Amino acid sequence: MIHARGLARTFQTKRGREKTEVVAVAGVDLDVAEGEIVGFLGPNGAGKTTTLRMLTTLLKPTAGTATVAGHDVASDPVAVRRSIGYVSQSGSTSGEARAGDELMDHGMLYGIARRQAEARGRELFAQLELDGMWARQPRTLSGGQRRRLDIAMGLVHDPRLVFLDEPTTGLDPQARANLWTHISDLRTKRGSTIFLTTHYLDEADALCDRILVIDHGSIVASDTPDALKRQVAGDLIELVLADEQHVSEAAAQLGRLVDGATAEVDGLSVSMRVPHAPSEVPGLLRSLDGAGVALAAIEVRRPTLDDVFLTLTGRSLREEA
Repeated sequence: MIHARGLARTFQTKRGREKTEVVAVAGVDLDVAEGEIVGFLGPNGAGKTTTLRMLTTLLKPTAGTATVAGHDVASDPVAVRRSIGYVSQSGSTSGEARAGDELMDHGMLYGIARRQAEARGRELFAQLELDGMWARQPRTLSGGQRRRLDIAMGLVHDPRLVFLDEPTTGLDPQARANLWTHISDLRTKRGSTIFLTTHYLDEADALCDRILVIDHGSIVASDTPDALKRQVAGDLIELVLADEQHVSEAAAQLGRLVDGATAEVDGLSVSMRVPHAPSEVPGLLRSLDGAGVALAAIEVRRPTLDDVFLTLTGRSLREEA
């Protein structure tokens, strides 16, 4: 559905009389198969938005090639636009028009007859739980309703491929969870392929079959969420000591679980990543008890996508959001 090789984009900046070339995307290779939900992650300035704009024909590549829904983005951008749905982060509805009229107008821009556009629109309103909203103005809808209306706008011409750019930004947790269900339904009930950009790692983990991570203009990882998390070296064991005098002993006991490893100490907290941590915890607790080390708490955490992101880029995606 998407096939890109060496996709690159540079920009010219000017300071006084001096011109500088800035590389935003440095030769991206990526593939998205039909029926996949693929998450596209990257910190601010990594090239994520520039890549998305090239794939949706909003920006011409400086180098490389890309075909989207079977059409070349450079030589046949009109065919690409007819084949995709694009839901931007800022939305595309007018606050004053009626929601149903907005949807029909959008469909007619794609050459769909008015009657057909209305039929498709009402079907989408039912699927996306927008019943009763046809005559409402978008400005009177809740945040979650407006985002579902944006998605309906992107689907009215029945595209094979849907680009969702930060679809749940600004929504409350309940509205986000509700929209996740609708996004999953796009694939299971409509057979859509979805290319999703998000700053929410739990969203990518819950929705995506595969995740692409871009940093400094290049793809640095491409795999399933579980496979990416397995790349992080073990589970995190964190011990919270009852008193300061046993911190060094706890760090030594924890450090013995992995050859050559050293536990991190932060006040009364001692932590370290350990492969297969749950199986190591019983023996660790016996050793600590034998050494007279009293614990206030112990926690074992499996790797998260934020840990993956920090390992790959040296930055936390949550901090960049």
